[in-house]
Amino acid sequence: MKKVTGIGGIFFKSADPAATNEWYKKHLGFDTTPYGTSFEWLEADAESGATKKGITQWNPFAEKTKYFEPSTKDFMINYRVADLVALVEELKKENVTILDNIETYDYGKFVHILDNEGNKIQLWEPAGE
Repeated sequence: MKKVTGIGGIFFKSADPAATNEWYKKHLGFDTTPYGTSFEWLEADAESGATKKGITQWNPFAEKTKYFEPSTKDFMINYRVADLVALVEELKKENVTILDNIETYDYGKFVHILDNEGNKIQLWEPAGE
């Protein structure tokens, strides 16, 4: 089973997310909003030759955010996955800590897990995958 297909986002704590967004906009040309920025790219399917648009989200969070809990780390990585429901079932069988239930939004399905070192990971199956 194809599991992770790419990195969907990089999220990290920042003392001043607005200033961090502005710094990256000014010095590195990021097209930032209060939610960071999205990098668009094309994913090629080697078998069919087709391409589809993908995004990787970059977003500084407030330093005191509780969103990364129970992890004590200052970052969280979002991984794109091909079939979230099947992957979660497999992870449960492997005794991986699943932190919440799969949630579905118009842009995809999400769930959070912990890795072996207690890092919170967000798994995302983009809508239409």
